[in-house]
Amino acid sequence: MKPLTFYTNPNSRGRIIRRLLEELEVPYDVKVLQFGSDMKAAEFLALNPMGKVPAIKHGDTVVTEGAAICAYLADQFTDKQLAPAPDSPERGSYYRWLFFAAGPLEMATTAKAYDWRIDSDNATSVGCGLYQDTVKALETALTKGPYLCGEQFTAADIYVGSHISWGMLFGTLEKRPVFIDYAQRLQARKACIRATELDDALTAELAQS
Repeated sequence: MKPLTFYTNPNSRGRIIRRLLEELEVPYDVKVLQFGSDMKAAEFLALNPMGKVPAIKHGDTVVTEGAAICAYLADQFTDKQLAPAPDSPERGSYYRWLFFAAGPLEMATTAKAYDWRIDSDNATSVGCGLYQDTVKALETALTKGPYLCGEQFTAADIYVGSHISWGMLFGTLEKRPVFIDYAQRLQARKACIRATELDDALTAELAQS
């Protein structure tokens, strides 16, 4: 098995990838990077010129960006069934909602957090469109089954579910019943509980250092 290194900080979107790694139950090394100093050091910038986490190195392959990492790892470890098969009718839904969260959803919730103006005058020029349309699309996706791809739990659920949980926590996403139910379902998974415990312990450790 190729070595897998996970670059993260527990106070970052790295928590998403930790959850995925715990679902995969594959061995991995963790490199904890401090914001600013470590992430902007030449060694890490050679891996990710953005100077941000999460990132992974799998053998000689480097992948950055949370959604891309989710898609990559799910396809590397197909025996874990965290992505629909390439010929499955659900493969389209898997890609759709994984990248919907990375694009329109994150943009819409970020705009709400910082009070950026997106209205009928400029919505057609903005990737996420109107906030209420983005939220409605997400709500509709979650009414079709326990998971985004029906009965199959996938890496898309890990990614989308994390954004939903954080959105409700920070007030950028309304606490609609379908969002609450979905988030609780994901948070109850053993892998999510393990991942949260690992990152919470790491947060406490960093606070004392």
